[in-house]
Amino acid sequence: MCVEGVQYFFFRFLLSPSLCFSSSFVSSFLSVEEPGSKVCSAWQASDFLSREQQIKDWSRRKEEVRNYRCSGEIMTTLIHRGRRADVGGNAEKRAEGEEDSVLDKGVGDEDSGDSKDIRLTLMEEVLLLGLKDKEGYTSFWNDCISSGLRGGILIELAMRGRIQLEPQTMRKKRLLDRKVLLKSDAPAGDVLLDETLRHLKATEPPETVQTWIELLTGETWNPFKLQYQLRNVRERIAKNLVEKGILTTEKQNFLLFDMTTHPVTNTTEKQRLVKKLQESVLDRWVNDPHRMDRRTLALLVLAHASDVLENIFASLDDEKYDVAINRSKDLLDRDPEVEAAKASGAEMIWAVLAAFNKS
Repeated sequence: MCVEGVQYFFFRFLLSPSLCFSSSFVSSFLSVEEPGSKVCSAWQASDFLSREQQIKDWSRRKEEVRNYRCSGEIMTTLIHRGRRADVGGNAEKRAEGEEDSVLDKGVGDEDSGDSKDIRLTLMEEVLLLGLKDKEGYTSFWNDCISSGLRGGILIELAMRGRIQLEPQTMRKKRLLDRKVLLKSDAPAGDVLLDETLRHLKATEPPETVQTWIELLTGETWNPFKLQYQLRNVRERIAKNLVEKGILTTEKQNFLLFDMTTHPVTNTTEKQRLVKKLQESVLDRWVNDPHRMDRRTLALLVLAHASDVLENIFASLDDEKYDVAINRSKDLLDRDPEVEAAKASGAEMIWAVLAAFNKS
């Protein structure tokens, strides 16, 4: 073998140990046996510059391979990091979602008694208390429920921030002398409430609570204000309860005429309402109207004004019945002027009570 060929071979081998030789090069290398062979002569005839150029080419290719590998490793690392970040972000989102679900579940557990209840207006609750479960109509002798429902409309609007009593001035006025002012004419989402808002907005000058109850009921001697009467109030409220799945609609024949009735189908909702009012004057009695729930206080006032308070306590035994009646009487016998001065948020409730007490 040519000495220079052997040295050059090992020189290339040291520069590029990972270089894979082609089969033609190996075979040509193995065919070199004597210093005077043609292959050896070819190696000797090679110019030194061509060898240096080949070395540079191999070095450049080796550097390209190294750079390619490095870039591949970098990209792979970035991809892995991105995946780990995505996995970590998803894990954090899942953890936050689980935490929120736990919190929601906790809140739902605390309010489980109210979360499943159907939201009713004060008028719907008063009518539901006055209806006979199987017959589906109110007592024929009850002539107070119509005005009680109109009072409920005023209280409901006040609780929703649509109306208010005029503010007190230096010269204090009684509740029955203070006008009802429109605070917001935004729709309340109920047909009766929105119709009452339109009447309030169109009336100038404003009227008092007692006057509005008379106008909405139609009990006025002024023929020019008969337009403010709300018609078919019971039937419209009953239809709302039918849509909410609490009542149903039937026809009953009363000898000479047919009458539409609305028997109670969802007795659970009515029992829940009755139980809440019973507990408010028994187990949860606080002997202070300002510490009571305002809707519960309003419902007791309206039930008294609509003459359906007896229906609430009829299922109690004699001892609890007497306690409930006496406590309700003590509550409703309070002076509305004094109680309204203590808490401004419940002024409309006491004004409605004062209007019914006067009538």
